[in-house]
Amino acid sequence: MGSRLDRSTMLTIHAALRRDLEQVARIAGRGDGTDATRLQAALGWQQFKRFLVVHHQVEDDALWPALRATVAGHPDQLALVDALEEEHAIIDPLLQAVDAAAEPGRDAASFGDVIDELVAKLGAHLAHEESDGLDLIDARLSLADWQHFGQVHGRRLISDASTYMPWLLNGADPQVVAAFLANVPPPLAAAYRDQWASDYAALRLWDADDAFTPRGANHN
Repeated sequence: MGSRLDRSTMLTIHAALRRDLEQVARIAGRGDGTDATRLQAALGWQQFKRFLVVHHQVEDDALWPALRATVAGHPDQLALVDALEEEHAIIDPLLQAVDAAAEPGRDAASFGDVIDELVAKLGAHLAHEESDGLDLIDARLSLADWQHFGQVHGRRLISDASTYMPWLLNGADPQVVAAFLANVPPPLAAAYRDQWASDYAALRLWDADDAFTPRGANHN
C-alpha cells in the first residue's frame, strides 16, 4: 500500500544529511592531528549545521505540534511524537559540542568522542523518523497540515535557495532531482539548472586539498 502523503522531499533531506554525516565521520577519522581544524574550516560542515538546524526547527514549529494535536488521546502515539522531538533536543546541542571540542588546545580524544556521538544519535534519529514517525504522520496528519509543513520549510530557506537546493540534490539520482524540481516554482528550478548546480559543483566543500566528489555527476 502506497503512502497517502508525499514523503519524497523528507527522504531527500534525510539522504543529504546522511551524505554529509559520512563526510564528517571521514574527516574526523583521518587521525593525522588535523581532524578538528579541517572540519571547522570546511564549508560543508557549516552548511550541514545550518540546514540540519533549520530542518529540525521547522519540524518542532510546524510538524510535531500539528501531529500531536491529531493523536491526542492515544498515549502510545503521543509517546512517539514526544520521543522524536526529544531526539532533536539531544542532537542539536551536539553541533555546538563538536565546535567546542575542536577549539585549540582541546583533547583530540574528546573531539572524536563527540563526533561518534553525533553520528550515532543523528543516524538513529533519521532511522526512527523513517521507520515509525513517517508512518504515523501518513496515518494521522491531514494533507493540509503536511503541505503547511512543507511551505514553512520552504519559506525558512528561501533566502538560501541558491545554496540549499544544490546542497539538497548534490549526488542525488536524476529521478530524485527531477521529482524535486517538479515541485518547486519554475524560476527556482530554472535557476538551479542554469547556474546554481554548476556553481555548487565547483566548490570545495570538505577539504581544501581533498574536495568532496558528489555521488553522480548529473545535476540536471
